[in-house]
Amino acid sequence: MRISLEGRTAVVTGAASGIGRAVALTLAEAGATVAVADINLDAATTAAEQVAARGGKAEAFSVDVRSRASIEALQRATERALGLVDVIVNGAGWNAGQPFLENEPDFIENVIALNLLGPIWICRSYLAPLVAEGRPGRVVNISSDAGRVGSLGETAYASAKGGVISFTKSLAREMARHAVHVNCVAPGPTETPLLHAQPQKIQDALLRAIPLRRFGQPEEIADVVTYLASERASYVTGQVISVSGGLTMVG
Repeated sequence: MRISLEGRTAVVTGAASGIGRAVALTLAEAGATVAVADINLDAATTAAEQVAARGGKAEAFSVDVRSRASIEALQRATERALGLVDVIVNGAGWNAGQPFLENEPDFIENVIALNLLGPIWICRSYLAPLVAEGRPGRVVNISSDAGRVGSLGETAYASAKGGVISFTKSLAREMARHAVHVNCVAPGPTETPLLHAQPQKIQDALLRAIPLRRFGQPEEIADVVTYLASERASYVTGQVISVSGGLTMVG
């Protein structure tokens, strides 16, 4: 039976490209109305047009998830345009591989702000009106397997993504009484611009380490997000699901 998100309204950050765009397209295909949010408004607009071309409903919005003021403005704008959002997907993320002792303070602060504080403030902004209205909802945070097991040359990033995992579990406990499910998807190496920005020798090493011997596709991550956003996952909350081709097998 097809997953249906008819009548649901979703916001997806980082939705202009990569995993975020695949999530926006897949949620829309399942029937959700999608707020395509990204720092690059032109690219977000293109993604929203792709949704429309497939018969879905979407609108593009600008947001810088490093800025609490920008996030709060996004929440107001999406509610005015689309109504109350009841599916929240924190997809925005960024990193550049680099040894920890070479990280400049501005780099570390940027990575933490984008990958950890952004999801925290998105949830704070969107959950408050949802709870006030007594509406059930879904939160899906995109972490990384780097946050579960660590990653060479990605210490600040792994720290932020590990924080997303802990945030997910704690928030799930608080939100359960409000019928808001909070879960986390932890992708492994996935065919995105972020992966291909890595040196080729790192990409080759990752590929050798993956039992399925290939990188993931953004759509494979999006399928898991869509499941968690749906009623099919009605008894799932506070969980972290790795989608990594077997690269990490965490007990």
